Amino acid sequence: QVQLVESGGGLVQPGGSLRLSCAASGTILSPNTMGWYRQAPGKERELVARVFSGGSANYAESVKGRSTISRDNAKNTVYLQMDSLKTEDTAVYYCNFLAWGREYWGKGTLVTVSS
Repeated sequence: QVQLVESGGGLVQPGGSLRLSCAASGTILSPNTMGWYRQAPGKERELVARVFSGGSANYAESVKGRSTISRDNAKNTVYLQMDSLKTEDTAVYYCNFLAWGREYWGKGTLVTVSS
């Protein structure tokens, strides 16, 4: 089992920045992928960004150039730095851990972008 604890959500004005963190604990298998998904009201959950054990990353087109995902393997923690936030970035952001066919989700953290 893997437990994921997210932090860093909140209210931010358009154009602002936010940094999300997610710490994984439990049986951490490698290699693995850690990432962030989001779900806005009335919409399906979608990938925001993910980073592989070696450090390479994928980004959704909607956040590419405005977000940076990174990980600290020693701390089993993944970070998502989001800049130039837009109102359409408002959503619940979920941390995701995937390894050897096993997938785990955090409980989510709300990000609200509003003036």
